[in-house]
Amino acid sequence: QEQVAESGGGSVHPGGSLTLSCTASGIPGNVYAMGWFRQRPGEERESLKRDLVASITSGGITYYGDSVKDRVTISRDKNTMHLQMNNLTPADTGVYFCKVVARSDYWGQGTQVTVSS
Repeated sequence: QEQVAESGGGSVHPGGSLTLSCTASGIPGNVYAMGWFRQRPGEERESLKRDLVASITSGGITYYGDSVKDRVTISRDKNTMHLQMNNLTPADTGVYFCKVVARSDYWGQGTQVTVSS
């Protein structure tokens, strides 16, 4: 059975750091890419309005959104992905979802990140 499990969310003060992790299991075929999407506060989970934060392909090609460049690092080891986030600001607050791109797309349940003083 396909599973996408996220971990590492939490609450931090501005300037703090968090590392999010995502592990995909039971995915048929190859995993072409993995990425983190953020859903901002107030958006309904079912709306699927999510911003791409960062992604990484099976070949190691990375992408970073403009709002997080120079503050986050994405890495991947087989079907486990990590997102190291530094110097967090309140604008980074939201639910972070892991997306796995294979023959089909798979989403995790999301992990909450809250940045406040």
